[in-house]
Amino acid sequence: MSFLPQLVFLIILIGAGWFLSKRVKFLRRNILLGKNTSRNDQPDARWKTMLLVAFGQQKMFKRVIPALLHFFVYIGFLVINLEVLEFVLDGILGTHRLFAPFLGGVYVAAMNFFEFLAVAVLVSCVVFLIRRNVIKVPRFTKPEMNGWPTMDGNLILIIEIILMVAILTMNATDQILAERGVGHYLALGGLAFSGLIKPLFEGMGDGALIFIERFAWWFHIVGILAFAIYVTYSKHLHIFLAFPNTWYSNLKPKGEMPNMPEVTNEVNMMLGIPTDTPADPPAEIGRFGAKDINDLSWVNILNAYSCTECGRCTSECPANITGKKLSPRKIMMDVRDRAEEVGKSIDVGGAGLEDGKSLLGDYISKEELNACTSCNACVEACPVNIDPLSIILQMRRYVAMEESGTPAQWNAMFQNMETSFSPWKFSPSDRFNWAEKVKDEEMK
Repeated sequence: MSFLPQLVFLIILIGAGWFLSKRVKFLRRNILLGKNTSRNDQPDARWKTMLLVAFGQQKMFKRVIPALLHFFVYIGFLVINLEVLEFVLDGILGTHRLFAPFLGGVYVAAMNFFEFLAVAVLVSCVVFLIRRNVIKVPRFTKPEMNGWPTMDGNLILIIEIILMVAILTMNATDQILAERGVGHYLALGGLAFSGLIKPLFEGMGDGALIFIERFAWWFHIVGILAFAIYVTYSKHLHIFLAFPNTWYSNLKPKGEMPNMPEVTNEVNMMLGIPTDTPADPPAEIGRFGAKDINDLSWVNILNAYSCTECGRCTSECPANITGKKLSPRKIMMDVRDRAEEVGKSIDVGGAGLEDGKSLLGDYISKEELNACTSCNACVEACPVNIDPLSIILQMRRYVAMEESGTPAQWNAMFQNMETSFSPWKFSPSDRFNWAEKVKDEEMK
């Protein structure tokens, strides 16, 4: 028996593992370009959030039809890939359907279930392609989706369709060969869905069927390995990152904006309140807010790499709905693109973060930041708990506190808050004059 197929398979498997590990290290380094932050509190709540939102797809079902279609693709991805274990072992050991003789009827039932999911994935992907390219759902046609993002979405759907067709083709030709008693092929007693396409191949000779079955097998396993690598360059990286991303979700109430410790301590000192200032303060004062990705936290960058580009955040954003330039999805895509740019520069010995560019200005404009109403609609809408508002607020703080670049109307409001303790320009002692007027009116 020739060991050449096994050798080729091992080379492909090892090569795929090497490329994948290299890419994973690249992504990890890019995410850790952000500031260190700790979010390991309340582990019970974090496990619950991850199980409900990432594994249970809880927030997807706010839109039922796409949620059901996505559910089939998601479950198909998890379950069908169990079959990949058999593929890998068959490839290494030179066997064919390694588990079939040991599992008997259970194996046939499992294969029928896998085929059902393959058909469900295939149909769902076709519907998704129609929604994107024929119906043109508005959230998929925003300016930030031009070019590669749209191509990436279509490409991944087409790849999934082809991989599902490969499974059904392999099973159909495999069973015809088994019925003819050819070689090592095993009759499984009828596979429902691949059985529907068997008539397409029954007129072919054994040699042609063996070629098609082997081609489909190799195409599927190599396709899966290539898909695993491609996903790390694609928006579909959320398949893996959704789980840690939801674990590190912000568990505080959505309306609560985090204070800056530096500012809080300064105010406390002015008021004579004991502060949390360390005994040995840093020699250099840190930057207020965020100008570039290294000013954000690593959780913010993890959010960016977890973005599904589904556009639910943008479709719910009141600023975007009214025609403003702000798109929360674009904010996340910009953070990811900047991290990629810096990471690639570092890898080739380039300037990295010192390349003369920054997230603010070169990627995200003040116009976008100023359009945000801080309503948290984007955070609530995201199916994997991404928080675009956190990034927007940090960048707005930089503009206000480091550049004094906020609009004149905002500066007037800030001044009133400082001097009158309210957005309006009148003395605090006059704050309840309106109540006296109401009382006088009632007495009349």
